[in-house]
Amino acid sequence: MVMIGRATCYSPNSVEKDRAILESVRTRLGGVIIQEESIDSDSLGNPTLILSMGRMPQTLSLLEKMEEGGVRVVNPSGGVERCQRSRLEKLMLEHHIPMAPHDGPCGYWLKRGDGAAQSKEDVVFCRNKEELEAAKQRFEERGIKEIITSAHVVGDVVKFYGVSSMTDTTHEYDQAPEGFFRIYYPGDDGISKFGDESINGQPHHYPFPVDELRATADKLSRLLGTPIYGGDAIVKADGTFCIIDFNDWPSFSRCREDAADAIADYARQLMSRQ
Repeated sequence: MVMIGRATCYSPNSVEKDRAILESVRTRLGGVIIQEESIDSDSLGNPTLILSMGRMPQTLSLLEKMEEGGVRVVNPSGGVERCQRSRLEKLMLEHHIPMAPHDGPCGYWLKRGDGAAQSKEDVVFCRNKEELEAAKQRFEERGIKEIITSAHVVGDVVKFYGVSSMTDTTHEYDQAPEGFFRIYYPGDDGISKFGDESINGQPHHYPFPVDELRATADKLSRLLGTPIYGGDAIVKADGTFCIIDFNDWPSFSRCREDAADAIADYARQLMSRQ
């Protein structure tokens, strides 16, 4: 068993948390952890299964070649690539996944679209279109050409974490999927990567159909090909929600040990099918 740790540039303010979830999984499955900055085909050897948090282009390219040779990789390289925000937005639109509108009266969010955020400057709140245009200029000056813009949505910020089940193929809202799923309000526990949740203020804990969010997130994870996932949603006062972010393999810092159990179970099921 080989596990690939995420490069520090893709773990802003989360380096230790990202390492901790891999360590927790390793205690359950054994194997070794290799940081993706150090990997090559020789260092990986000939494993039958790789658990990877890697996001570097060279990592994904190497893993793709190994997948073509029959090695199982979780999360698959293609799934990680599809989590790039520009590709994610297109897929969500195509499959009618509830998402933030492009325009609105309460401000805007500008995000880099070529990959996950690497710094606070990669996700910017703009109060109006003038600030939005200025932020776009700053992105261009930094060499970021691919960007995503969405309207700010007023409501409760809810973080969700999941591990899909290999045995469940349900995509319908009227049936909750199997597997691991947790939700948390960052406004309650104060845990935040960049502090952006403060824009929405303290949560009101608006009632909403959690099973529907779970089914939507699980469906999106299957469309992307990322069985280990996390993300953010906004729950509005009327109980409707939209997904504003979705990521391959988060740190699960709020529920690490339970998530590690679920990831280990998923890996065991996958190996039993080889």
